Amino acid sequence: MIRDAGETLLPEAARYTSGMGAVEFSADGFVLNLANPRHLLRIGPGLRQMLRFKRDLEANVAAFEEVTHRTAFDLIVGDETFELAYVLARNPSLRTAPFALIVDFVGMDAMTRNPIERAVVHVANRGWAALLTRVPPVCDLILFVGEEADVPDAPFGFRLPNRRESARRGVEFIGYICPFDLAACSDRDALREKLGYGGEPLVVCSVGGTAVGVTLLELCGSAFPLLRERFPTLRMVLVCGPRISPVSLDVPPGVEVRGYVDRLYEHFAASDLAVVQAGGTTTLELTALRRPFLYFPLEEHFEQQVHVAGRLARHGAGVRMCFSETTPRSLSAAILANLGREVSYPPIPTGGAQRAAELLARRLAPRVG
Repeated sequence: MIRDAGETLLPEAARYTSGMGAVEFSADGFVLNLANPRHLLRIGPGLRQMLRFKRDLEANVAAFEEVTHRTAFDLIVGDETFELAYVLARNPSLRTAPFALIVDFVGMDAMTRNPIERAVVHVANRGWAALLTRVPPVCDLILFVGEEADVPDAPFGFRLPNRRESARRGVEFIGYICPFDLAACSDRDALREKLGYGGEPLVVCSVGGTAVGVTLLELCGSAFPLLRERFPTLRMVLVCGPRISPVSLDVPPGVEVRGYVDRLYEHFAASDLAVVQAGGTTTLELTALRRPFLYFPLEEHFEQQVHVAGRLARHGAGVRMCFSETTPRSLSAAILANLGREVSYPPIPTGGAQRAAELLARRLAPRVG
């Protein structure tokens, strides 16, 4: 994708990590709570994994320092690179160019009553408050992918400031980002022909870019025979993404299993229903496309349980499901109840990329003008 866009990937990218391995290790089935110390009870592997995560973050910072001191950049943009924001706050001399941070949520939330989890969240939210209110600011620009109403109107925690008020001071709200022209996805018949689908009922199931959702894909597969009893020609496509091997799924015959699918939004637009994990990007695309969908927030995952689900509820988009309470039969019933249903989600602002470009260009112009 980067090559096709005419861009260059630096060699140091091989050393840079998102920590996805540690995230997946911390998951327990469809439960993912990074602030809960429960997974550390697996003393040997748990501690080794957390130490690896720490080393990965340190390696990220080292790669950042090496690249930015070797090359004179005019602007640095980080997508949720909180480790870089933390280091730059502690050592401003490492900043060699304006630094912009992209986020789509503000603050963490404790999902259980575990006192250690609550303490971890409180410490993290003190950092969030400092990120948004510190003078001088930690970042030259913080872009929030979303609207002001997407930030909870509540304190970060005990004796901490209000999240939404802090966001008003510290971020630029840019609206949502869709990597496609909505008009180009409006002709579903043409899309189906292009993608090789016919007139049969089409259900597309996807879990995003991690391996955590493998159990959701298998649940969808288990519902397939029940759906075929009602619609013998129904077609179900499971999209594994980049980190799940298609051959690893245990699904019945007739279910189509694919790995990474480019321009997945076209398949969503062509579908009669989507079943997805509650990822921010996926659910926004489905909302913008005005397609019916069922979404499963990862259990105990604050971002999907609170921020994504809250945004979808505000837009009246999708049908929220609970993985631990869903069986193949209840999932098939939910799919049948929503298959091809006409929806009336309100339009959402999708010009976020243009707004982000304008704001970034202002920081860039004084250095190259």
